[in-house]
Amino acid sequence: MDINDLITYKRTMPERSARYAGFPAELPEELREYLQKNGVRGLYIHQAEMFLRSLKRENVVITTSTASGKTLGFLLPVIEEILRNPLARAVFIYPTKALASDQYRAIQPFIEYFGKSRISAGVYDGDTPAGERSRIRKEANIILTNPEMVNGAFLPNHSKFGFDFIFTNLKFVVIDELHTYRGVFGSHLANVFRRLHRVCRYYGSSPVFLCSSATIANPVELAEEICGRKFVRIERDGSPAAERTYLLIKPPKILGHDKKYYGQVQATAVAAELIPELVEQRKNFIAFARSRRNVEVILKEARDRLEAESPASASQADKISGYRGGYTPAERKEIEHKMVTGALCGLVSTNALELGIDIGKIDATVLAGYPGTRASFWQQTGRAGRSGRACANYLILDSQPFDQYIGTNPGWLFENSSESAVVDKNNLLIELSHIRAAAAEIPLTLDDASVFPDLGETIPVLMRAKELTGQNGKFVWSGGSFPAGDYSLRNIDPNRYKLLLKDSGKEITEMDEMQAFREIHPGAVYLHSGVQYQVVTLDLETRTARAVPFNGNYYTTPMGNTDITIIHGRKEKPWKQIDAVFGDVNVNAQVSLYRKLQFHNHQNLGYEQINPSLSREFETESVWLKLPGNVVTAYRRLLQESPNGQMIRNNHFEGLCCAIRNAARLVTMTEQE
Repeated sequence: MDINDLITYKRTMPERSARYAGFPAELPEELREYLQKNGVRGLYIHQAEMFLRSLKRENVVITTSTASGKTLGFLLPVIEEILRNPLARAVFIYPTKALASDQYRAIQPFIEYFGKSRISAGVYDGDTPAGERSRIRKEANIILTNPEMVNGAFLPNHSKFGFDFIFTNLKFVVIDELHTYRGVFGSHLANVFRRLHRVCRYYGSSPVFLCSSATIANPVELAEEICGRKFVRIERDGSPAAERTYLLIKPPKILGHDKKYYGQVQATAVAAELIPELVEQRKNFIAFARSRRNVEVILKEARDRLEAESPASASQADKISGYRGGYTPAERKEIEHKMVTGALCGLVSTNALELGIDIGKIDATVLAGYPGTRASFWQQTGRAGRSGRACANYLILDSQPFDQYIGTNPGWLFENSSESAVVDKNNLLIELSHIRAAAAEIPLTLDDASVFPDLGETIPVLMRAKELTGQNGKFVWSGGSFPAGDYSLRNIDPNRYKLLLKDSGKEITEMDEMQAFREIHPGAVYLHSGVQYQVVTLDLETRTARAVPFNGNYYTTPMGNTDITIIHGRKEKPWKQIDAVFGDVNVNAQVSLYRKLQFHNHQNLGYEQINPSLSREFETESVWLKLPGNVVTAYRRLLQESPNGQMIRNNHFEGLCCAIRNAARLVTMTEQE
């Protein structure tokens, strides 16, 4: 397979020169001297604009390109405030622990220059020791944390441990990677900030919000929905950019002996062919895969190819590594360190590395399938070329509808705007969770209906459940001790499962319940950093799976179905010949069998039943479309059973659902289940 023969489209974006604005007159002299001593001859136009707007106490969302110096744009107004007012506090919120630790390193030069007596910072997360937490609460002007800590530590303890001082003096809240806060995660964070505003009002503070986002269609709307404040957008980008080349790769067709078309070679297989070429060319790269399983398959197959080519190539197999959720924090930190120091030349990753973690200079990106949104495409390809050197970005087109559409219409990818990020902060289940948490923080009053729109109907429910008690016009929490710990911000599923080695009991990884049903069911082959394990048991009561080392030449993929039952519709809106309905549904997701696929050729080796099948049921909100009766009748007439009665043919309902689902994903940043 010659990769060059598979390239169907090429586009080169020329080098872009920097645009400077100089140093604003309002920038303190000592900050100007610091910048000049560190080789900064002037601010980019977007950095200067951010500084000036922050001085006016405007809430800002910045959407310039990756590696455009947004961190400095955040830091200058924050540090200007701290140098002028030593009591000032700023909370920087990052979606991952790794990103918070990485950004802490960017603050270190300021601390070293001005001294710890003037600027102090610290990372406050679940891995921070108790002594360091105490120091940060007492001394740190800049606290780097994540949404979970704001939700579960800062707000519930606002009157204790020094948090009251932080909230009283809170001047800035910085939110990096705003575009990641969408769907359930974004809806939860919007309610966390509703609670944060209540606590800040209690202490008499009103912080300025500074946000950064990837290029999405609605950054201002998203920022306002999540933060509950009016925002201005900064989009003029003054940073330089190296020449960037984009190449679309169409995998070869699979033809049978009868010359019939049986699909195309998988994108993962092409990525596993391309990676050894990059290794031999000594190109530093990141290859992005759409799932944790695909990361491991690409990693194993690329290493196998390197080892098979020659003794010299075999020594290069250890120069590539995986990087994804499910690796321990220690494993990820070691991988990041090896990449920065040059011990590794490339990583195969999920979108975990879409965020701006510093892993050194990257010459190329490889996307094994379109990542689902233009925003992700630009974020992932934006990881290359940060050093000022020209870079190459390969998009390997999968067999999915998006990929095939891009293959025939590449201009859609390069010439259209990104999608809209959507949150629903008034989702009743999510809002209820945070009303309970807010009541435990500060007693509720009817005035809080301006914060939580559904407060009026939830207070009676919580009083009947004996979680609220009425006292002189206030509603005081009388339920459990820690309602902020009753839910997960990122997932509707709070249950966690562990995978252990059968003999030693050593923990390999952990994951949520539905992911466990898909990845660590009995018989599953689980890959972790290129090492294979086969799951032998899954205990649903202890939420523990046990596995043994495995050396087979296949991996497994789960199969099942999802049944959705309508409970009731709450809103209905006619649109042309159909009715769109919003309401409550019951979802039953099942994993009932798995498929064995051979490495390298991905041949199907057969199916195995999972007994009993694994399923998870939950209620949520949904939108569904009601088709005209004559269309339904016509479609039903076309339905046919297969000869063995095991499947339905000519199912136009299923085809229509697939088309609508993909059309919706063209304009929104919804995830594909």
